[in-house]
Amino acid sequence: MRVSPKMPRRMSFPVTIKFLFQLIGSVMLVLICQRFTEAQVLSLDLDAEIDRQVIVDKEPGQYLGHPTTCLLEDGSTMLCVYPKGHGKGGILFKRSIDGGRTWSPRLPTPTSWETSKEVPTLHRVVGPDGKRRIIMWSGLYPARISVSPDDGRSWSELAPAGDWGGIVVMGFVTAVGAADGTYLAMFHDDGRFFQQPPKNEGVFTLYKTFSVDGGLTWSFPESVFASPQLHLCEPGCIRSPDGKMLAVLLRENSRRQNSHIIFSQDEGLTWTEPRPLPLSLTGDRHTGVYAPDGRLFISFRCRSPEAKVKEREYEGDWVAWIGRWEDLISETIPEDAGQYFVRLKDNKLSYDTAYPGVEKLPDGTLVATTYGHWTAGEEPYILSVRLKLSELDQLAALKK
Repeated sequence: MRVSPKMPRRMSFPVTIKFLFQLIGSVMLVLICQRFTEAQVLSLDLDAEIDRQVIVDKEPGQYLGHPTTCLLEDGSTMLCVYPKGHGKGGILFKRSIDGGRTWSPRLPTPTSWETSKEVPTLHRVVGPDGKRRIIMWSGLYPARISVSPDDGRSWSELAPAGDWGGIVVMGFVTAVGAADGTYLAMFHDDGRFFQQPPKNEGVFTLYKTFSVDGGLTWSFPESVFASPQLHLCEPGCIRSPDGKMLAVLLRENSRRQNSHIIFSQDEGLTWTEPRPLPLSLTGDRHTGVYAPDGRLFISFRCRSPEAKVKEREYEGDWVAWIGRWEDLISETIPEDAGQYFVRLKDNKLSYDTAYPGVEKLPDGTLVATTYGHWTAGEEPYILSVRLKLSELDQLAALKK
């Protein structure tokens, strides 16, 4: 015998309206709570905490800029290079043997370092044979490289890496694939320096290049992204905690949009389309490390899109963002995402600061090093700031 299905009773009109209002209210409460827990980045200011600060180099009347650092495997020896000028200028070199607390005098360098045209960058690399080296890049055309086989005690002269160049070569150099001496590096160019004769076309191109011999030779660069409107540049790379994904944070140089981010799940062979980062992570020259507890510390210059400059605390200063990997990969991340937004040092002149080196010492101390106009009316000089995230937690507890 066929049985008719039992039909549910219809709710009366007043009951239906009441139910809908309750449902809407519940959803709004969830969204508000989610917003409160995911956003609400807390601002902290370390500018006046001079006990954290170490002067690496200062010369009256001389512009010193754009340092990068390299921490050796002993956890205490740190190298630092920087130009005697704004990007272009003879490269200066110092060494610390106590984790950046004190620094040597300026050390001897190859003659060709005097001819550097762009910001130098230092990178530890390991060859397929296990041989450890340090390489130093110097950009514009042609991109050149200097190699140290003995942890910075001696260096080769700068030599062209190929018939190509770029601006701020390299943004980063990171090992990819198996531990076999394969490396990925990225940089950008706007057409003026990639090849000769230059093409001053106003298109910003993000390039990738690979090395399979531990950083000694590099492939001809390939375009990752190019646009005349979205000027993405100065890449900084962070690997996911599980090691399966690379993220690259990018400056947006047209100043029309936030900084952007791209991802790769195949060791840099292919990349996602760029998408915006939140305002709390928007700026220039992102350099990040994981703290011992898994949180991210990312140092950069606070530089906002023109339309958002007035919204931003510490505009033009040297800052750091503390958050988690999950904040980077979320597609619904709010503009003020993260745990802390920290001013490391007040820059006294415009945006001329913050091309940092960031190192993590064995005890969890983070050592961030950059240049800036730290004293009003004086030329910029090189400064380090030292901190542990537990110290920021203590400051945050006092502020709350």
